[in-house]
Amino acid sequence: MSEKLSHISSLNEPLLPGREQHVLGHVIDDEKVTASFPSTDNTVSFFRTCLNGLNTLSGVGILSVPYALAAGGWLSLTLLLAIAAAACYTGMLIQRCLDMNSNIRSYPDIGEVAFGKIGRLVVSVSMYTELYLVSTGFLILEGDNLSNLFPIEEVQIGGLAISGKQFFVILVALIVLPTVWLDNLSLLSYVSASGVFASAIIILSILWTATFDGVGFHQKGTLFNWNGIPTAVSLYAFCYCAHPVFPTLYNSMTNKHHFSNVLFVCFALSTMGYASMAIIGYLMFGPQVESQVTLNLPLDKVSSNLAIYTTLINPISKYGLMATPITNALKDFLPRTYRNRMSNILVSTALVISTTIVALTVPFFGYLMSLVGAFLSVTASILLPCLCYLKISGTYRKFGSETVAIVAIIIAGIAMGISGTYTSVRDIVQHL
Repeated sequence: MSEKLSHISSLNEPLLPGREQHVLGHVIDDEKVTASFPSTDNTVSFFRTCLNGLNTLSGVGILSVPYALAAGGWLSLTLLLAIAAAACYTGMLIQRCLDMNSNIRSYPDIGEVAFGKIGRLVVSVSMYTELYLVSTGFLILEGDNLSNLFPIEEVQIGGLAISGKQFFVILVALIVLPTVWLDNLSLLSYVSASGVFASAIIILSILWTATFDGVGFHQKGTLFNWNGIPTAVSLYAFCYCAHPVFPTLYNSMTNKHHFSNVLFVCFALSTMGYASMAIIGYLMFGPQVESQVTLNLPLDKVSSNLAIYTTLINPISKYGLMATPITNALKDFLPRTYRNRMSNILVSTALVISTTIVALTVPFFGYLMSLVGAFLSVTASILLPCLCYLKISGTYRKFGSETVAIVAIIIAGIAMGISGTYTSVRDIVQHL
């Protein structure tokens, strides 16, 4: 990673030039960063592009898919496949937008070409909001897993009594705080574990726990649960929120005509991983599965601890990378005379404090990720690609099969977004 990460532009400029777009892209989940990620030179092979694409699609969503399956029942797996297919198709719509205009280099560029400055603003705000909530989700995830590993009822700090989980959230916030002070994030790129590698370790470790460490596959589950469908759909959508990174993957390729094949390979393999994790976790724990399947694992097994510690490492190493684009955008609002090292530290610290407060106030990982999936991931990965493509291509003027298919996806996306957002907000409010 280079110094470019500390110079991400304001909303009035291309938001994601060169290599830094992949940092913003997945926040969605993520959160996938590799040290070898290509910049502006078109020298990346098909294989390496597939690897980078898989990194963007493999994230913390893998921990919540068993919970999503438990919420919706076995038949909801068809919705996972449907969302994966729709997301893959909208990814190809992004490719078509890039093919039609060589000036498009980033996801906000697509929004601006389609709908002007308003389009860029909508795309940018949705991305920043998603990054903020995913960063908050990191703290919640860390607090949940650390309190599970080290059960503490209460901690006294300065005469103030706080719960063990809240203590770990604050502790992790203090650990990640120095990472957001860095102007040069090249060091972070070396400690950012590969998303594909981490996801594979988690799946294999949990499978080992079930097969060889006595947990077994004894749960049958339910066939279908209508009331849980909005939650299931929202969490499934969260798994496929990598679309803002696709322009960088496209522009880095040696042969851009093969990008559609890259999308197909990446979505197929990632969906196999998500479906496998959902099935394994649901068969192991049934309706008792937690919003993070690692919370169900027995702590006296090496395989379980391997999965849990792998889960802990990624958010700590990547919080700074997720937060940096937000802090850089906030710094742009400061007068130039106040843009110095101290103001950068104050802005970064304020961001960490705010995410910590939100994590302490809304300590429900599954509900928060469901909200991100329903409101932001559906918007960025389903609705915006369809709307921008219709406008840029002029397809909306024609009444053909493609137009009908895109409109159907938009309608389904709106329904998913509304129902999922309502359900997530309701669940959060009820559990406050």
